[in-house]
Amino acid sequence: MNPHASQPVSLAALARSLWRNRQLIMQMTRREVVGRYKGSVMGLLWSFLNPVFMLVVYTFVFSVVFKARWGVGDESKTQFAVVLFVGMIVHGLFAEVLNRAPGLILANVNYVKKVVFPLEILPTITMGAALFHSLVSLLVLLTAFAIFNSYVQWTAVFIPLILLPLVILSLGFAWMLASLGVFLRDVGQTIGLVTTVMMFLSPVFFPVTALPEEYRPIIMANPLTFIIEQAREVLIWGRLPDWAGLGIYTGAALMVAWAGYAWFQKTRKGFADVL
Repeated sequence: MNPHASQPVSLAALARSLWRNRQLIMQMTRREVVGRYKGSVMGLLWSFLNPVFMLVVYTFVFSVVFKARWGVGDESKTQFAVVLFVGMIVHGLFAEVLNRAPGLILANVNYVKKVVFPLEILPTITMGAALFHSLVSLLVLLTAFAIFNSYVQWTAVFIPLILLPLVILSLGFAWMLASLGVFLRDVGQTIGLVTTVMMFLSPVFFPVTALPEEYRPIIMANPLTFIIEQAREVLIWGRLPDWAGLGIYTGAALMVAWAGYAWFQKTRKGFADVL
């Protein structure tokens, strides 16, 4: 395989590549998840403990110290916790993929130079691992909600449809960042700051209505805001999703995914020279 040869950039070519390499993606995703906790005493149990610990810390800081509230009647700290947790899950999925993206090619130099390997699947492997951890956190959330309220909202069945456009959008950014990370090493240092800023400029710790009108456009421009709000609608408040908004978001996400994939394919022939 000539590393300098032009690569296909169409969405159809991407779909064919992902389908053709589906077993490889599943195997490497499994290795990614298991390898993260390899050698630790509690192993995969950490995937449960980490989100629970962060939930307790954030809930204490924002509901006890800062006395933040969502403004939904007689609100308890447990209700604040589950509402907060939804935002953490959505942001965590997005941030994990983006934070790791700039180092994907740098961490797999052998795949670039020595073997025939579909480099375009690397971001999907990272996404698979992030989805696993998000699923674990989601199970923790639903369990906590059931314990506190004695029921689970039936609209929770729509959560995969809510997260799907975010997954597509994140993959688009991941392909672009994976390529840029090869040529601009500073990308890996700055993306963590960007995702942190995006967390505080999205309704993770506060409702959009808590902001003055003049600042709300900034929050609404954050791609996480709509997904967080829709996830809370189906998981916490028991309302149906905004289908029109999801359709528009999905269309935009597909455009970003195509642009990111096309950029990755166009620039990958320079990876071997740089590395």
